[in-house]
Amino acid sequence: MQQIIPFLVVAFIYLAVAADFWRGAKSASSAASLKLHSAMIALGLALHGWLLYQGIFAEGFNLGFYNAVSSIFWLTVLVYWLANLKHQLHSLQAFVLPPAALFSLAPAFEVSNHYVPNASQPLFIAHIGVAFLAYGLFTFAALHALLMLFAERQLHNKTSIIKLPSFPPLMVMEDLLFKVITTGFVLLTITLISGMFFSEQLYGKPLEFTHKIVFSIASWIIYGWLLFGRYQYGWRGRKAINLTLLGFVLLLLAYVVSKFILQVLLGR
Repeated sequence: MQQIIPFLVVAFIYLAVAADFWRGAKSASSAASLKLHSAMIALGLALHGWLLYQGIFAEGFNLGFYNAVSSIFWLTVLVYWLANLKHQLHSLQAFVLPPAALFSLAPAFEVSNHYVPNASQPLFIAHIGVAFLAYGLFTFAALHALLMLFAERQLHNKTSIIKLPSFPPLMVMEDLLFKVITTGFVLLTITLISGMFFSEQLYGKPLEFTHKIVFSIASWIIYGWLLFGRYQYGWRGRKAINLTLLGFVLLLLAYVVSKFILQVLLGR
């Protein structure tokens, strides 16, 4: 029971901020309340990051499914927290913090370790770090796209199950979305190139076109097509949101779903 307590504290912090936001969802939160939310999220990030460091690096490089997903959501919350300092994305708490709370608990229930044999290679560590940062950015982009979807419906007075008290102008949100996607696309490109050209150094075997590689490339194509359409034809609105979510679903199939099936369901 002692081991799970720090994870429960992280989940409680994230959920407490989200719950307080929803409690005052019918009216704009005060500046003091928003500053408190930001400080609490920073505290949650610090504790969450420390737990991940202990779980992943304490006895080698333990990159099991639960550690991996928790790391991605840690990065997602970090991206949100940094973006919120400038863009006032308080409504995004409703989308980011609840799943982050859930997956921050996941490593406490890890039943088996999955140590990576190539952890001593700097190229491998860099490859994994860049990949996870890309996943974190695209997770943030997907959640941000959902916020834009609800904001758009609210602006047009359409029926929605979620009512948001405030959000930045859609143009500002859209600009942030494409900045995040552009950065994520660059990092995903680096991840794919390093994985393809240094497969033997990274994984000890030649490149194999598994479903993970196929879905990753498909996601890269979707995001690349979206960015091309944005800068060439000015794509925006629902089309941008739909392609963002499609690219994210393909990434889920490429990494999270495959890793869940192999490590959790099949125990490999």
